[in-house]
Amino acid sequence: MNVNKVRRCFPCVKRVALARQTLQKAHARSCSVKVSENKRDEWLHKYQLEKEKAHDVSGTRTVNPKAIFANNETGLDSIDVYGFDYDYTLASYTPALHQLIYDLGRENLVTKYRYPDSIMDIKYVKDFSIRGLHYDIQRGLMMKLDSFHNIQLGTVFRGLQQVPDSEVKAYYHGTHVGLKDMNTFYGTGPMHQLVDLFAVPEMTLLAGVTEFFMQKEIPYDPEYVFYDVRSAVQGVHKSGVLHTQIMKDLAKYLEKAPEIGQVLHRLIDSNKKLFLITNSGFPFVNAGMKYLIGNDWMDLFEVIICNARKPKFFNESSRPFRIYDPCKKLEYWDRVSRLSKDQVYQEGNFNFFRQMTDWHGAKVLYFGDHVYSDLADPSVKHGWRTGAIIPELETEIGKSNSEDFQVAVRWLCELQNLIEEIQVDQCPESKEILHEWLQERDEIRDFTKSLFNPRFGSIFRTYHNPTYFSRRLARFADIYMSNVVNLLEYPVDHTFYPRRMALPHESPTYSSIAG
Repeated sequence: MNVNKVRRCFPCVKRVALARQTLQKAHARSCSVKVSENKRDEWLHKYQLEKEKAHDVSGTRTVNPKAIFANNETGLDSIDVYGFDYDYTLASYTPALHQLIYDLGRENLVTKYRYPDSIMDIKYVKDFSIRGLHYDIQRGLMMKLDSFHNIQLGTVFRGLQQVPDSEVKAYYHGTHVGLKDMNTFYGTGPMHQLVDLFAVPEMTLLAGVTEFFMQKEIPYDPEYVFYDVRSAVQGVHKSGVLHTQIMKDLAKYLEKAPEIGQVLHRLIDSNKKLFLITNSGFPFVNAGMKYLIGNDWMDLFEVIICNARKPKFFNESSRPFRIYDPCKKLEYWDRVSRLSKDQVYQEGNFNFFRQMTDWHGAKVLYFGDHVYSDLADPSVKHGWRTGAIIPELETEIGKSNSEDFQVAVRWLCELQNLIEEIQVDQCPESKEILHEWLQERDEIRDFTKSLFNPRFGSIFRTYHNPTYFSRRLARFADIYMSNVVNLLEYPVDHTFYPRRMALPHESPTYSSIAG
């Protein structure tokens, strides 16, 4: 063949080859689009099926708000001695008490600490805060932490204003709070935890005063404000002003509960011994117990100890007991060598208590509302069994039993499973779906949080982890409940079993979906 003719044919061959490649690529793209569309349809179909299943709550069991829950297996048949705190344990208070603490603390700030008179105009914001929050006294930030010391974004407040997530991350170089910044059981660190229910009005006052300074553009040091507010509120307790106000109108501040007497009488009828250890003074306790149970309430207890100074009571070994005379309203100077049923005692310490009663170890079950002051040392150091009284539990269970919450949480769990699965698929369409699902997950989380408290959510959970409060509750309380009277729901020899929860590496088939 003529060489020149062959050369002239090369461009034709190239064009044919390029056309063929173009057709092949177009065909491949067409196939790819079809595969992508098929994959997208598969994911969306699976999404729809799982969502429909999640919305069917017909077989979901609700939780009894008056139940008792176990962190550690606890058999009542082995308990010989029952001990009780007074405030928020035997005595339950009405919401009016928080308003009273707030008002008295605010007045103290003005009269004793010389804060501006217009502070008196700051109104109490009901349900602003929840217990278990942490307060960064150096930055003046209130927040909720999870069990891993991570800040739950969206729950950080300066005053009454939410702090943007970007600002929070800049402060803490992320969302983790290091161990060195956490406070100890007794609140000596820079990150102070507000644990008991008396702290709720204190936190609200602290937020209100901070907001006042910010709105008025008054320079302030968050640390000074924190300690001033704390001292003002604690002064209301220590001075006796709060107790005096409560005793003037017991019906207004104390919830009348005849079942408390039934609980105590049933324990005595079952040959159990009872004791009372409280930080409150005897006149205050006596007035409340007479109102709740009757004039002969002291006959129910083998030992009554007031002004106990917990948690020091459980840690110090040298502070002696003193006898308090209710009639003369004075303390005796005699050395106490034994604890008698017909006496009222003050102060003292755990070592003397154990020596004089021979009550020790797992045959003692002590109830209190303060996870640290009441329960930590008796549980960890002294081997008592412990029961936490968490009044908020009943309300939280009621909300978690609602159909809105049940549907949201079931769908949240299933959606998270879908998110985990679709991550493996790297095609652009799947990544787009993943982005949409992550946004939906965040919306569901915010919704479930708002059902409990619009600012801080549940006291027991962050979005998916237990809160720091829950972690301490699980560590220091063998059982927990909303009220002491919940004991009436069970026989005196009942055994409480903790719920078996699947570990991350275990099959979830024997574990219910977590709320």
